[in-house]
Amino acid sequence: MPVYQLIADPVFPPVELAEEGGLLAVGGDLNPQRLLLAYSMGIFPWFNEGDPILWWSPDPRFILELNELRISRSLAKILRRKLFTVTFDQAFEQVIDACAGVRAQAEGTWITPEMKASYLRLHEMGHAHSAEIWRDGDLVGGLYGVCLGRCFFGESMFHRVTDASKVALVALVERLKARDFELLDCQMASAHLSSLGARAIPRNAFLQRLRRGGVMPSAHPQTGDFS
Repeated sequence: MPVYQLIADPVFPPVELAEEGGLLAVGGDLNPQRLLLAYSMGIFPWFNEGDPILWWSPDPRFILELNELRISRSLAKILRRKLFTVTFDQAFEQVIDACAGVRAQAEGTWITPEMKASYLRLHEMGHAHSAEIWRDGDLVGGLYGVCLGRCFFGESMFHRVTDASKVALVALVERLKARDFELLDCQMASAHLSSLGARAIPRNAFLQRLRRGGVMPSAHPQTGDFS
């Protein structure tokens, strides 16, 4: 199947036209309206610095059912000991910088300055959120993502001490469950997320779940109740 070149208007081709690996389109920009439309359609940007913007909608889609989070005995022990302090939306920019830094050291990062600026704007608009993990006043782990309706689209996480990112994920899931969220989108499969209970579902089923969670295709979708 062809990869579609986006035009200036914030529009996307149907996700069913994506390549086998999930690549749907190239180009466009990262302005808030295009990003919000993308997420509401089950599409997300993912590209390396210096490359054109690539837009993906993989089939199957990797998600975490909120009642299926797998907590190991060692992690449960850490949670009981309350070694960390958890906050939300108190250090969004620090979290995204830390995610970019960790990724850059390991394998190169897709969190470019342009992408960072776009997600900071989404945060200011109330669509992007972070969970922060602190120990002795230092930021040691966290994650961030986009919240629309009753669905959370995870973007990236980091840790500077063992299990800090897992503690952030547990805190996020507890928050989403308390607000009757539909699911946590993990985008692409990974062994790490699989070990925590994430699994693949067909893209069509994923899109149906978005609609059930109040996410309809729109450049101005409903802001999720994350507060």
